[in-house]
Formats: sequence, structure tokens, C-alpha cells
Amino acid sequence: MAEQMNPVCDFGWQAVDFSLPGVDGNTYRLADHVGESATLVMFICNHCPYVRTAIDRIVEDVDFLRDHGVKALAIMSNDVETYPDDSFENMGRFAADHRFGFPYLIDESQDVARAYAAICTPDFFGFNADLGLQYRGRLDAAGREPCPPGTKRELREAMLMIAQTGQGPREQISSIGCSIKWRQTNH
Repeated sequence: MAEQMNPVCDFGWQAVDFSLPGVDGNTYRLADHVGESATLVMFICNHCPYVRTAIDRIVEDVDFLRDHGVKALAIMSNDVETYPDDSFENMGRFAADHRFGFPYLIDESQDVARAYAAICTPDFFGFNADLGLQYRGRLDAAGREPCPPGTKRELREAMLMIAQTGQGPREQISSIGCSIKWRQTNH
């Protein structure tokens, strides 16, 4: 497992639109799924121990944020030939098992991950109502360990701040997780 950290937030960077198939059979464009107050784009997968440990907290936080005008989308960009646990079929099971209240999309070409410069799972991109980047931090301090009671909900608090003010926190701690599993290309 290659552990990676995402870079510091590039405040104001504009979200790149995309159109990707979801496990529910629908196709989603970012432009059609912008939150009233904020939008969260998450790069996750099924097999990563960081995601597996955090997924129920992610789902809980997204459910909480929905009531504050925040919409979320999750994208899986890993090479499914090398990592069959992340197949589209398994994505559907993972989303159902964890009761996703948000679209779970596959980025087979890996173009969206490249456009966002996503490097790890989980990798969070928190945008304001104008789709300017305001958060590129972690979910919380737990990492791949069980989350102790009272742990600060960094992603939830940042997205709530963005929803209320349009601005994210200036102090952010990078997310850490498994590297995106890039498809090998022949040069």
C-alpha cells in the first residue's frame, strides 16, 4: 500500500465539470449537482483501509451537511483491472452496504482524477457556491484507526463554514490515504 498525502488547498481553484456514470444507473454532471451553499467532491474507493475505516463517518457527515445546503459526490478512479475490489459491481455493493446518500461515480478513464490532481483515497475537495476550492484537508485525525470519541470533525466543520461564509479555514491538515491506483500506460 502506497501511502500518500494531498497537497495544501489552492484557494479559489475552480472545479472542473465532469460527466460520470453512477452505481445507481444515472449519469452525473458536476454542473447539475452543485449545492446551494457548497459542494463536496470526494475521491474514494472500496478497498483502501483509510476509506474503509472512515466510510461510516463520511456518510454521517455528508448526511449532516445536506441539511446545510451542501451536496456531495464520490468518485472512484482506481484501475479496476489491477484492483478488482474496486470494480463497478463492487462499488454498487459498497454504496448499498454503507447506505450512501450521495452519488458514487466511476472515473474509468481517470481523467477526472487527473483534472483534480487527486492523489489519495480519501481525497476531499470542498467548494463554495461559486465552485471555488476552499478545503483540501482531511476528514479528521483518526486516519486509518478507529475514531476516538470527541475527535474533531474537520471536514464537517470546514464544509459548514464554507456553506455559511463561502470561505474555508485557512489552517488545514492534508488528508492521508492510499495512492490512486493509476492504470499503467505503454509509452
